[in-house]
Amino acid sequence: MTNCGCTGPHEHKRVALTGGPGAGKTAFLELARQTFCRHVVVVQESAGVVFGGGFPRDGSLVCRQAGQRAIYYVQRELESIGESLDPAIVLCDRGTVDGVAYWPGDPKEYWAAVGTTQERELARYDAVIHLRTPTAEQGYNHQNPLRVESAEAAVAIDERILAAWSAHPRRYVVEPSAVFLEKATRAIDLLRLEVPRCCGGEADDADAEDGWR
Repeated sequence: MTNCGCTGPHEHKRVALTGGPGAGKTAFLELARQTFCRHVVVVQESAGVVFGGGFPRDGSLVCRQAGQRAIYYVQRELESIGESLDPAIVLCDRGTVDGVAYWPGDPKEYWAAVGTTQERELARYDAVIHLRTPTAEQGYNHQNPLRVESAEAAVAIDERILAAWSAHPRRYVVEPSAVFLEKATRAIDLLRLEVPRCCGGEADDADAEDGWR
């Protein structure tokens, strides 16, 4: 975390970092912590909180749907905590829209189950950075102990997440790279577009036009 001389309040933005399993979100978030000041507040992944805390994960329909409902509500509360810390950016490890990509059934059932709509949830985020999942040939790995997906399943989830966020007006998509640092650096540059200059933001909006999808 870098030093910051900001003393005044910020008009905060909420940015969702998303992507399929193995896309590199954890490594990117660590890089973001090292790059920006304390006003870029990282919100941990709610699925990790839920499943890491022992929530049942037996694969049954009832269990899978219950898990996604729990993840949604934990996500909302974690974001609320982040917003209480005088942030310029609330950088979320996934967003509430991701849940529809993991929901076992009709997407409309997911939104009804959590009492909201896709449009309402998309509008909660000022920007979205999507790190694409690499294929097995591009270097997909299983190092996260909570990751249960095969390379093929991970790519399929990534496609569903891509579709779920497709209507967001400020979405950046970062493709896989043979050198992960190149991918992470590209994503950091995109995040800078949302960060105020007093907190390390430098780039102009024009630099990101080829990242919007």
